[in-house]
Amino acid sequence: MKEIELKLQGKIKRLTNQTFKFDERVKDGWFSAVYFLKTREIVNKYKKDNIVTMQFFQKNHAVLCGTDEVIALLKTFADNPDELEIYSLKDGDQISPFETVLTITGQYQTFGYLEGVIDGILSRRTSVATNVYNVVKAASASGKQKQVIFMGDRDDHYITQAGDGYAAHIGGATAQATHAMNEWWGKQGMGTMPHALIQLFNGDIVAATKAYQETFPEDDLVALVDYNNDVITDSLKVARTFGKDLKGVRLDTSRTLIDQYFLRNQHLLGTFDPRGVNAELVFALRNALDEEGFTHVKIVVSGGFNESRIQEFEERGVPVDTYGVGSSLLKINIGFTGDNVLINGKHAAKAGRRYRPNPRLEKVE
Repeated sequence: MKEIELKLQGKIKRLTNQTFKFDERVKDGWFSAVYFLKTREIVNKYKKDNIVTMQFFQKNHAVLCGTDEVIALLKTFADNPDELEIYSLKDGDQISPFETVLTITGQYQTFGYLEGVIDGILSRRTSVATNVYNVVKAASASGKQKQVIFMGDRDDHYITQAGDGYAAHIGGATAQATHAMNEWWGKQGMGTMPHALIQLFNGDIVAATKAYQETFPEDDLVALVDYNNDVITDSLKVARTFGKDLKGVRLDTSRTLIDQYFLRNQHLLGTFDPRGVNAELVFALRNALDEEGFTHVKIVVSGGFNESRIQEFEERGVPVDTYGVGSSLLKINIGFTGDNVLINGKHAAKAGRRYRPNPRLEKVE
């Protein structure tokens, strides 16, 4: 059973290294800035009996993520981790600028070298979770929550997928492109067909969709319809062929192309940008499907979508059912800072920083 299931059942409070599977070189300081390693040696030589409190914060309104991972990191690699006193918020908590999200109290030389690693975990996980949260929120601006698929596999190094997928889950994404993205939270990746499949059938969307259906009959049948840059024509082809079996069509038109629908109907041009997946194209597709009785066929859009673009679509009532979003969700725009703010229980911090107690913090047992 996945640890996330045990957590949801209340049998454990935090995910552990059974989920995170840290690189053992963390213990050797391989991923720590060298000045932290040098400081550990100096402190161990001259100031080893001092007890410090390290405090972590960031400067945005955000959705916190990475706390379970950080606590597991400390439990795995700190010297005498049970002697540390840790207080923390939880993954998924809404946080404010400068709010303390984590404090660690103990001998500096036992955990201080992990400061930068902790900052990095919190920064990446919180950035992804917050980006996804904002996109999911934008996808409800019409009054109906639309599904958001996390499609970030091609926008970053593959090794980041498990953690990014967990953060996306915390942010509210309910579907993700790869199995790795779902590893920590216990689901499987989802997806239908890429352009490569249609190319191998010489651009014949019906033949490619039929082969998909015959190979994966249990899947919801969703056809990719922009390969020939004529999404309405190809959507109607597959709808007429597969009828009720067709659950949806996906548009992924390049932002450098104008769909052939507008080339056939140039009188519509002149008041909007006709490139890529645009609102007018989606309206026209919905109307074409509905006119032939295919009201059950859902519309999935992808290709360059972000929070502002989704917000615009939703405010205009564009008939999208699902948004596939990738690169915009992986931008690291939230940075965390760790500061030593207390020494032996007394204030001791650099200028501009101070101990900021937070009653929302929970003690980690």
